[in-house]
Amino acid sequence: MRAVLVAAAALLAWWLVRMLARRMGGAVDASVPKLAGALFTDAFFVGLLAARLGYVLRWWPEYAASPWSVIAIGDGGFLWWTGLPAALAFAWWRTRRQTRLRKPLLAGLVAGLLAWFALGGMLSLLQRSAPPLPDVAASTLDGAPVRLADHAGKPVVLNLWATWCPPCRREMPVFADAAQRYPGLDIVLLNQGEDAATVRNFLERQGLALHEQVLLDPPSQAMLATGTRGLPTTLFFDANGRLVHTHMGELTRASLADTLRKRFGTHVAKQSEAKE
Repeated sequence: MRAVLVAAAALLAWWLVRMLARRMGGAVDASVPKLAGALFTDAFFVGLLAARLGYVLRWWPEYAASPWSVIAIGDGGFLWWTGLPAALAFAWWRTRRQTRLRKPLLAGLVAGLLAWFALGGMLSLLQRSAPPLPDVAASTLDGAPVRLADHAGKPVVLNLWATWCPPCRREMPVFADAAQRYPGLDIVLLNQGEDAATVRNFLERQGLALHEQVLLDPPSQAMLATGTRGLPTTLFFDANGRLVHTHMGELTRASLADTLRKRFGTHVAKQSEAKE
């Protein structure tokens, strides 16, 4: 969802850049709007690269544990406060000989950032009005019945997954690590549509000590209750059972640590430091 918001904000900014360029010089030279749009695209990707590099440096210990996750940009790992200065500096440098393009280009970059903040705020409001932690009937790998709502009362990370899903399998070590680093955090790995034997065999083959965190939901009720449309999806609920964040797709160690710090404050961070 975050990627969609970034794309929407970028498209809006690109349109604004071309419109301003057309009004400020396009009537005389028809190539001006096209050139301004191309420069904005270049500045956008420079800023995106700088934002990614800034995020990787911010969470380098987590990425160092799994270097290939650096290129897993689907984890949403970007820092706007490193990307924006880079994009603005690039735009200023590229327009040093074409100053008439500078104003629409800079205006577009700022407008895109504001649009991204506004869309992100709307998404946060929608999440605040989302249903609470669902009261779905599930079972442990040993067949004991449990209810998902029983986990309310402390922060819950609910991951919906299946053994046939490649990104689900790749992110399982991330949750195994998190279970050790954040002992006070309730991690629930709710398998969708599979039986105990299939899940148990997968965990044993992969050497994953996650038997206590894994629950079974054979009829996939949780996907229906939460409106989930694809696997893996990770939902973050606060101690009151309120949904505070949703991540569709593979999580990396860095993105999980970042989300926990942002959504649950310093509590889990202190737990991690004490554990280490």
